[in-house]
Amino acid sequence: MKILVTGAAGFIGSHLSEALSKLNHKVIGVDAITNYYNPEQKKLNIKSISSAGVKFFVRDLATDNLLDLVSDAEIVFHLAAQPGISSIVPFSQYEKNNITATHKLLEAVKNNSSLKLFINVATSSIYGLYATGDENTLPKPASYYGVTKLAAEQLAFSYFYNQKLPVTSFRPFSVYGERERPEKLYPKLISSMLLDKEINIFEGSESHTRSYTYVGDVVQGLISSLDKIESCTGEVFNIGTDHAITTGQGIAIVEKLLNKKALIKFIPKRTGDQMETSANIKKIKNILGYVPQILPEEGLAKEIEWVRGAISNGLSF
Repeated sequence: MKILVTGAAGFIGSHLSEALSKLNHKVIGVDAITNYYNPEQKKLNIKSISSAGVKFFVRDLATDNLLDLVSDAEIVFHLAAQPGISSIVPFSQYEKNNITATHKLLEAVKNNSSLKLFINVATSSIYGLYATGDENTLPKPASYYGVTKLAAEQLAFSYFYNQKLPVTSFRPFSVYGERERPEKLYPKLISSMLLDKEINIFEGSESHTRSYTYVGDVVQGLISSLDKIESCTGEVFNIGTDHAITTGQGIAIVEKLLNKKALIKFIPKRTGDQMETSANIKKIKNILGYVPQILPEEGLAKEIEWVRGAISNGLSF
């Protein structure tokens, strides 16, 4: 199938693009290459996906013409977004990159008669400070990120309700692994430990519970939707793991794998940080047969090796 992946140079998007190409799909990747984090990391991802056969384009979904990209696309995986809950990112950026970009993409694709499924990739941040319920739980987003990603998801479903566009949405939980964004916990932790540097940890976050989900499991879950398009259409799915640990336990796993202690400095907590995520994945298990395979000990060992290689190749964290 011809598949468009937005955010293809990013963390999950690059893994997904590669996996789809290896399954012999014709994959078109698009990314705006913003400077939210080190663009060199995205350039390395682009090199990898291009080597895997992905045809890549630099486009801004919110401002550029997209009709040539969506032409004849049978599947759209929409992962492009303004991520994170950083206090230095203004609301206007979240609005542009999450809401306006999604609207422009939906407008571009709505008359595409070839489209079989528009797969929106949302976030567990939609649920708010405590993401522990099923897909029918009332959303209570507590950050600009969560608010605008919920708006983008609802915008996509408005095209399903009013224009019969085949839409589904996945809400990932605390995804980690190789190519993870450098401001996230594990890349910061691993790189600081490898370089014998201090790491800042938000006060109280060590007791936060997370459904840390390995990126390979998320990718397989997303791809499984292609085999059950009718079952997915109009549905929302949590995608994560029901094996939750605290952030403190995650840090301890990395310390054990590296056989050294992290040099931690606690800094004031940040607004909007989730207190608890524990993915309820009964629905995706029942409908798509999704079963996450990778536990944190294995996934973090893979991420350590990636960070080690990235540092040796000059990538800064």
